[in-house]
Amino acid sequence: MTTHALSPTLKLCMALVEKPSVTPEDAGCTQLLVDRLKALGFAIEIMPFGDVTNLWARLGTQAPVFAFAGHTDVVPAGQLELWSSPPFEPAIRDGFLYGRGTADMKGSIAAMVTACERLLASGMPVRGSIAFLLTSDEEGSAVNGTRRVIEVLEQRNEKIDFCIVGEPSSDKRVGDTIKTGRRGSLHGKLRVHGIQGHVAYPHLAENPIHRAMLPLDALCREVWDTGNASFPPTSFQISNIHAGTGTENVIPGDFDVTFNFRFSTALTQEVIQARTEAILNAHNLRYTLQWQLSGNPFLTERGRLIDVAAESIREANGVTTVTSTSGGTSDGRFIAPTGAQLIELGPCNATIHKVNEQVKVSDLDELSQIYEKILLRLLA
Repeated sequence: MTTHALSPTLKLCMALVEKPSVTPEDAGCTQLLVDRLKALGFAIEIMPFGDVTNLWARLGTQAPVFAFAGHTDVVPAGQLELWSSPPFEPAIRDGFLYGRGTADMKGSIAAMVTACERLLASGMPVRGSIAFLLTSDEEGSAVNGTRRVIEVLEQRNEKIDFCIVGEPSSDKRVGDTIKTGRRGSLHGKLRVHGIQGHVAYPHLAENPIHRAMLPLDALCREVWDTGNASFPPTSFQISNIHAGTGTENVIPGDFDVTFNFRFSTALTQEVIQARTEAILNAHNLRYTLQWQLSGNPFLTERGRLIDVAAESIREANGVTTVTSTSGGTSDGRFIAPTGAQLIELGPCNATIHKVNEQVKVSDLDELSQIYEKILLRLLA
């Protein structure tokens, strides 16, 4: 396939993939997009926080505000020798575009931009405003990215009414699945305190590993809730454990456990923490426990945006979409609480974060068409 045969969406996606924007680096992605959006008349605000590059671009001053949201950063490429072509040198093979970020989520960003370009080139009046909220801090700590931009927008009472996050939501075909919410994520770092000693003299020590076994088993067996119509039951998973000095004859003084809750709207952070600590206290543990909330659960109920997205997908490719709240967290957790109707709609997610990440070339144009149809239905 020669360069002149490439669609505008594919060309833009390839230009973005060429930039090694490993989180939190932006590597020039934002400037490339600013140049495209400025040409369309968007008002541009670069919002740097720490080492993170954020963009808020808006066309229009009236409500409703429709925002495309996404991230220019990508995860590291991993073992380069396992890639069939260099991860930041986009390559087309057998109808697929290969490269880090093709699916997560530079392909979506390219489709968003070209959807706007076609809509505005048509001369059709836009009722309301179109905006872009992009960050280079989604794959990392997510502290200085979308969260901070939303804080600025909230301070000046600038509200988003409709939002599409371009996360790769699809399964087998573009648009077959849209995410209408996500579970909350709550991390716990538990240190169980014991008394270090010689393994031959256990009566002179206190083994924190032994003391922790029963309460950890109780946490694993606990039925936290039964979920609800939109979410599965809350899950508790231990992700890391560590104890000992590295020698075989020492009872450790402390035992460290890291765990995570993925929780539905049936629970709150406060309830989970209280129930966890009650179980630990019931076993008379000596411990310290630190909590970190990555995000609360959110859900967009069936309404205008979901209906319009489903209609647009059906018109574009004949697919009947299903809604889902599965998967990890996304930056939607910072936007939805402001009152926006929010969905995640992007390409297929089978290869995200993997070696040889790829997206079907035809899917990029299909996704751009879907985005354009949604804009037409909501704003034209």
